[in-house]
Amino acid sequence: MHQSIKQWSAGDQPREKLILMGSKSLSEAELIAILMRAGTRNKSALDVAKELLTQNDNSIAALAKLSVHELMKIKGIGEAKAVSIAAALELGRRRVTESAMQKGQITSSLDAYDLLHSRMRDLTQEAFWIILLDRRSKVISIEEIHVGGMSAMVVDPKVIFQRALERRACSVILSHNHPSGAPSPSIEDIRLTEKIKSGGNFMDIKVLDHIIIGEGSYYSFADEGKL
Repeated sequence: MHQSIKQWSAGDQPREKLILMGSKSLSEAELIAILMRAGTRNKSALDVAKELLTQNDNSIAALAKLSVHELMKIKGIGEAKAVSIAAALELGRRRVTESAMQKGQITSSLDAYDLLHSRMRDLTQEAFWIILLDRRSKVISIEEIHVGGMSAMVVDPKVIFQRALERRACSVILSHNHPSGAPSPSIEDIRLTEKIKSGGNFMDIKVLDHIIIGEGSYYSFADEGKL
């Protein structure tokens, strides 16, 4: 016979377990169950959470890529629950970004990657971002330029340098993601980088790097001597 979570002993109920033992004592499924608050007539919130994880390779990173509508495909997850899960995952992503931002200064390609990958790793389509820096290589802002494909036709250098001038930036780091996972640059990536670098020389705004973010790795034009 199906039992609701409220019928379990206090030590087994995710919410009470968190209060008694702390959040680190809970599994991913238990944490998701707390966000969901309730299950269905035939399944507890924990059962639904386990099913959600199972269908996504037990990966929080995979969950973070799902839209609200994709989350709702799991029986027992309606719009309100899907929104709660999506919001919690976004908070986690922003926490990582905030930690990277606290350093403030970019001294290597790894610094730039740390700042960007949490924003871009879960995207399902290509997006182009820039980091604007002052004369001491301190971050002024991180800005999205384009989403939905990356080419010289859609990523306009004028937009990049307009943003840089508005923020009084002295240099810029370019970045985009490869949803396929492999960060190696395409011919189009190389051509676009050269075009933007040329524009930067004309505007006296230095293009320091172009970081391509893949699945758990990245490619740096500067590190590879391509700038």
